[in-house]
Amino acid sequence: MRQRNVKNKEEIIKNSKYFLNDSENYKGHWQEVFGNTNPIYLEIGMGKGKFIIENALKYRDINFIGIEKYDSILALALKKIPENLCNLKIIRLDAINIDNVFDKEIDKIYLNFSDPWPKDRHARRRLTSPVFLKKYDSVFKKDNIIEMKTDNKNLFSYSIKSFNNYGYYIDYITFDLVDEINNKKIENITTEYEEKFTKLNNPIYKIKVLKCKK
Repeated sequence: MRQRNVKNKEEIIKNSKYFLNDSENYKGHWQEVFGNTNPIYLEIGMGKGKFIIENALKYRDINFIGIEKYDSILALALKKIPENLCNLKIIRLDAINIDNVFDKEIDKIYLNFSDPWPKDRHARRRLTSPVFLKKYDSVFKKDNIIEMKTDNKNLFSYSIKSFNNYGYYIDYITFDLVDEINNKKIENITTEYEEKFTKLNNPIYKIKVLKCKK
């Protein structure tokens, strides 16, 4: 989906205390950035920020980092962040370069409604492909923990196989998250895309996978 241009996006990004430029400079020092030793959770492709902002507000004892590569979307997210949210930072980053920014510092990764890259020749670009799973190995602090949500059945099926082939095991899975929420009253913080797809009655798939360090 083409993202509309945001007026004054450069100024919004430059003037936000939540945005960190030159994120490669912080590699190995993210605990110092937050000033504590709390766990660090990372959302790759945070979109307009609803999910990560609400998580940061609810879980003050966890540090959150959102990454996004498009300035217009970054600006929209930054405008939403309330004052004095000390456990949230936002960076501009293409996920392919994630290992240039983090070194065994991340406790959990969220992949929410990532680009499915439906053509077979683009499979390597999927955020659950072996290319990215290998990169994640170097950024996780202890065990690898990934939570993924999508409305794309083909991407979900591909990801299950990719996780399994890479040594992850499934801790939780549902092929109808909305039904789980309604019947089991499980906790769920939504993204903008998730709310849109739910209104269209699209099924939402979710999986949480783990891989223990050797």
